[in-house]
Amino acid sequence: MDRLDAMQLFLRVAELGSFSAVAQQMNLARSAVTRQIAALETHLGVKLMVRTTRRLALTSAGTAYLEKCRVILNLVDAAETGVAEERLAPRGTIRISLPLSFGLRRLAPLLLEFSRLYPEVSLDMDYADRRVKLIEEGIDLAIRITRRLDAGDIARKIGAGRMLVLAAPDYLARHGRPLHPHDLLHHQCLGYTGAAGNPGWQFMVDGQLESVAVRSRLQANNGDVLTEAAAQGLGITCQPDFIAADVIAAGRVEEILVDFPIPALGIYAILPSNRHIPQRVRVLMDFFASKLAVPDSPASI
Repeated sequence: MDRLDAMQLFLRVAELGSFSAVAQQMNLARSAVTRQIAALETHLGVKLMVRTTRRLALTSAGTAYLEKCRVILNLVDAAETGVAEERLAPRGTIRISLPLSFGLRRLAPLLLEFSRLYPEVSLDMDYADRRVKLIEEGIDLAIRITRRLDAGDIARKIGAGRMLVLAAPDYLARHGRPLHPHDLLHHQCLGYTGAAGNPGWQFMVDGQLESVAVRSRLQANNGDVLTEAAAQGLGITCQPDFIAADVIAAGRVEEILVDFPIPALGIYAILPSNRHIPQRVRVLMDFFASKLAVPDSPASI
């Protein structure tokens, strides 16, 4: 095994924390992976990792070596890919994780259009609202809709959205119209359970951000279900504009509390932190950004 192959293998073991997982991923015997890492440690004259009760852990020397390996391998990958991409159209597979409702409503048509434009790119699409682990699951790109990115996220903003408070005319006729966010405490609300921490519904009130802990009659981890429940007069819900647009246009619900805006959502392309960004992924991010009408910023990836 040459030096670069050894670095690649060490990188995989360090990221997955398991000889067995790497062996299975690479279709090798576990003993072969173990021997190759041991040979690398012998060559370097240091211990790179130790076994804990649950997984492998890097030594201080292993941590330092891992960072240098990432730099070197990214440079090699970027150099080789850059030369090839100068003369080739985008090609290869993109594994992409997509939020369910936004993915089906807005991104699925765009991805089909992208597939027609770039026939040499294969798309492997996973529609789910769970937060995927990009490196562990081999995801090239994840689309995430959030107000706040996690520390360490490698991201490019490709769109934005608004949150709207919705109620059916029938519900408002029976229960009255809330005039202030605090009035929601006296109403039946329909709560989204997919948000981490569930801090309540947030509004700008007199220039300050306030959180209202609403009482939820029905809860779900899908906005389409909650919007339909609101349209049937079962309560008040807070949903993004891409879900609300159709039912508002049909007159089944109306927007309320319009004088108390909710902080905007960012739509982000999230990238794994351990690799060079292939041309095909860059092209897809550019395509999304152009279609979702967010101009590139100087900080864009």
